[in-house]
Amino acid sequence: VQLVESGGDLVQPGGSLRLSCAASGFTFSSAGMTWVRQTPGKGLEWVSDINSGGDSTAYPDSVKGRFTVSRDNAKNTLYLQMNNLKPDDTALYYCVRGRGVMDYWGQGTQVTVSS
Repeated sequence: VQLVESGGDLVQPGGSLRLSCAASGFTFSSAGMTWVRQTPGKGLEWVSDINSGGDSTAYPDSVKGRFTVSRDNAKNTLYLQMNNLKPDDTALYYCVRGRGVMDYWGQGTQVTVSS
């Protein structure tokens, strides 16, 4: 199993980014997927998840209405569209296999929101 995140960057408050996670080594279209972020101060925080078919998603209140998770099962890729970014969104973002019960993690991609 391999999960490779990309798309992290330095962005100004109010800006947007789209993260991608390229999956391989398993049947991506059968797996629920999750985005988790980590900061030194807050630890690990669940950001979003999506079912295998892509028609069921969930978000915490902290990102609801600003972040959108999606997937392209034909491309074995998971996405996280992040709009109206805030300094509190600064974190290392991980793509994780599973929804609820999670097993494999990517290496993470850094998102920094700062002026």
